[in-house]
Amino acid sequence: MSLMDRIELNPRVCNGKPVIRGTRIPVTVIIEQLAEGDSWEQILAGYPELTREDIHAALKYAKASLEHTELEPIGN
Repeated sequence: MSLMDRIELNPRVCNGKPVIRGTRIPVTVIIEQLAEGDSWEQILAGYPELTREDIHAALKYAKASLEHTELEPIGN
């Protein structure tokens, strides 16, 4: 199963933000919860419609997005 089988970009769902396919759960919500220290188990308990594969896909999507983004240093 490819990454885009799990991630959906649809202008009619969450204003086109990437979401887990078949849900309205944005990839950013999953990444934010992980960044704040939530475990995969906590996320899965909070969103029973998610699977471990969905969380993995969200992480891979975030990685791919960063690899195709140029970042500029802040300040100097």
